[in-house]
Amino acid sequence: MSAILRSRLVGALASPHGVDRYLERFNPMWAAHEVRARIVSIHRETDGDAPVATLTLQPTSTWRGHQAGQHVLVGVEIPGVAKRYTRAFSISSAASGKGERFTLTIRAHDEGQVSSYLVREAAPGQIIHLSQAQGEFTLVESPATPTISRLLFITGGSGITPAMSMIRTLLRDGYQRDGVAHAGRKVTFLHFARSAEDQIFADELAEIAAADNGIDVHLRYGDQVFSEFELRRLVADYRDTDTWLCGPPGLVELVKAAYDDSTRLRMEFFKPAVARAARPGEEIEGDIAFTRSGKTVAASGASILEQAEQAGLTPEFGCRMGICFSCTRTKTVGTVRNILTGEESAVPDEEVRICVTAAAGDCHIDL
Repeated sequence: MSAILRSRLVGALASPHGVDRYLERFNPMWAAHEVRARIVSIHRETDGDAPVATLTLQPTSTWRGHQAGQHVLVGVEIPGVAKRYTRAFSISSAASGKGERFTLTIRAHDEGQVSSYLVREAAPGQIIHLSQAQGEFTLVESPATPTISRLLFITGGSGITPAMSMIRTLLRDGYQRDGVAHAGRKVTFLHFARSAEDQIFADELAEIAAADNGIDVHLRYGDQVFSEFELRRLVADYRDTDTWLCGPPGLVELVKAAYDDSTRLRMEFFKPAVARAARPGEEIEGDIAFTRSGKTVAASGASILEQAEQAGLTPEFGCRMGICFSCTRTKTVGTVRNILTGEESAVPDEEVRICVTAAAGDCHIDL
């Protein structure tokens, strides 16, 4: 059925709105192209000025799953605001498969409309919009890999989220010893938080620390800052150890200096999807990220279809004139311009005909 719904014929019959616009009228969890999710539950991790909550999501069958360490773009329509906001959040649960549930752990910031809304006002049963999982800050090691190399995670504040996804994956996919899940290798986890009260996943971390599972947990609070001396005490050969680092800029700079350009250090950078639209006649500045293939090209003003083909991709197309809708793909975020009408759009998760659409700034295409 899904293959039929994604076919050229159905796409043409559903034009100009796209088949997903019709499916969601019957059931918001039905989709042929887009990814949506129903909020199953919301668990409050911490309270205070910047509370943290974990949202368990049931995605539509179009969700392709994620690798531990990846993030996802979340689109929500905030009541009273006539637009959809999109923000990136790390996935906190273990790696998922197609259509499987996963969790997001989100800290509410006063200046963050989406994070505040999701933590303070969202409710179970609500539907939100998603991109496919993104990012290369992923766990390449697993208990299934034929090595027993040591792993090191260094995180600060909300940077703990992708590391928790990796640790949960290691424990889930590891082996059982006397009824206790084991990571299958030596793991050191060093985390910095503002205080014990701000520590998320505190109970789970305490259980992990107490169990004989191969994982050493070291939590540091308040004025305790990262030091190379302490790291060397915990992991003597840390520069030769596969390390994942995610945290605030101050922590990142200290750790980078300690590693001295070692290639074993991996760092998480969220590149904000910026709508830097160029006006007609202006030189376009921005990149087109083909998120599924992992390729990125500089926006040239040519159609996205042409730029995809120049990048070596082979997207489906028909008339190349914007008539048949065969080339329709999802623009997850960014600004594009309709070549025929000059109309620009920055609406996230929008179906566009890439044969008659050009990037007008940074944009991400599900291709």
